[in-house]
Amino acid sequence: MSMDDDARPAARLTVLSGPSGVGKDSVIELIRARSPWIRLSVSVTTRKMRDYEVDGVHYHFVDRAEFQRLVDSGQLLEWAEFAGNLYGTPRSQVEGWLAAGIPVLLKIDLQGARQVRATMPEAQLVFLAPPSVEELKRRLVGRGTDDEDTIRRRLAHADEEMAAEKEFDRTVVNDFVERAADELVGLLGSLSLAPAQPRPGV
Repeated sequence: MSMDDDARPAARLTVLSGPSGVGKDSVIELIRARSPWIRLSVSVTTRKMRDYEVDGVHYHFVDRAEFQRLVDSGQLLEWAEFAGNLYGTPRSQVEGWLAAGIPVLLKIDLQGARQVRATMPEAQLVFLAPPSVEELKRRLVGRGTDDEDTIRRRLAHADEEMAAEKEFDRTVVNDFVERAADELVGLLGSLSLAPAQPRPGV
């Protein structure tokens, strides 16, 4: 399989993942506001819809029987269960956009990213990293909403999540959310590329 060195890469799925507390949602929200041509994959879930959520925008809300049907018929790129609820990425939505030449961005956890690598090897996996492990731990502790045991578990989990960085194709450092969002948009192979910004120390 030869790689074409065209000025514009073919549209492909870009997966954004990284440790809890690194700021994935903030980066995604900025991209949603600034770069409306980028499609954000909408997950399917069995979770109850919250008051502010819109079906088809935040999630596609389904019952467990419908979710199981999607799993059994191979219609999900990846899926997982968290806190008793099921979450998954619809394959047809992603493949339809890519076929139309539209870049697609998917924000999922590390487990989901590994599943996407297996089901769609051509996807680009991007690891969103904190400026430092110390900064990540400061953010996790600084939320102020959790007891010590929860914080201790979260910090131990953060070390595991940081160790997964080597499995990813690219790393984007979330030092400033605007810069991180611009760098991520630049990796998406869109016509509206932001100017490339070299990373310090590279």
